[in-house]
Amino acid sequence: MLTHEQVLNAAEALDRAERDRQQTGLLSLQYPDMTLDDAYAVQQSWVKQKIVAGRRVIGWKIGLTSKAMQDALKINTPDSGVLLDDMLFEEGATIAADRFIQPRIEAELAFIMKKPLSGQYVSIEDVLDATAFVVPALEILDTRIVRSDAISGQLRTIVDTVADNAANAGIIMGSQRIAPDSLDMRWMGAIVSRNATVEETGLGAGVLNHPARGIVWLARRLAQYGEQIEAGQTVLAGSFIRPVEARHGDTIHADFGPLGTVSCYFA
Repeated sequence: MLTHEQVLNAAEALDRAERDRQQTGLLSLQYPDMTLDDAYAVQQSWVKQKIVAGRRVIGWKIGLTSKAMQDALKINTPDSGVLLDDMLFEEGATIAADRFIQPRIEAELAFIMKKPLSGQYVSIEDVLDATAFVVPALEILDTRIVRSDAISGQLRTIVDTVADNAANAGIIMGSQRIAPDSLDMRWMGAIVSRNATVEETGLGAGVLNHPARGIVWLARRLAQYGEQIEAGQTVLAGSFIRPVEARHGDTIHADFGPLGTVSCYFA
């Protein structure tokens, strides 16, 4: 277990990396015995810093929901991060060139909650009942921690990703609201293009076989710590595509078919 001072130091390193747009080193290399609980403690400490600085929590993101991404990090569980108010961008937004370090884009569904959701026995049916509506969304990922160590070649692990607020950086939501029981979310999909070239496609079934299943996992995980998903919060349920690199000058466009489109431009 990391000491309290080590947790604070790691959170400060992440905050400094984000402010200066200069990545920090692997926490998994600095603290070889770091556990997943340690990683969430670092994440929580960093989020607390942001709240003290004036930020407001607006929801949650769930990551590592696809088998491909779990296999890449050699894990069998999703992860989660916290959404803050300054992460929210308007549909079609221009993203300032100096906003992120190494942004990437994922396509997913955002659940807007109308009721709190908590407990160890939450089901998919409970998630759908607590959801006001679902909207198509793009998530902007960023990496405040290097993906690999230049000297040892060691790759980032799950503890690095979780501590880094699950690589959470931004969210862009579409304008079309969908009732959660109006269609089969397993068949909701997106065609994601970069500069008019299709880069990725995917279906909702790629997210644990149903996008709501990730929210079940999140509600159950939070219940272990006496927390819950609150009414009015937004929950990004997990990507059904591999991340698409977003370079300067790139326009990212996600076509969700009958559910509309979501796009942004990286200056």
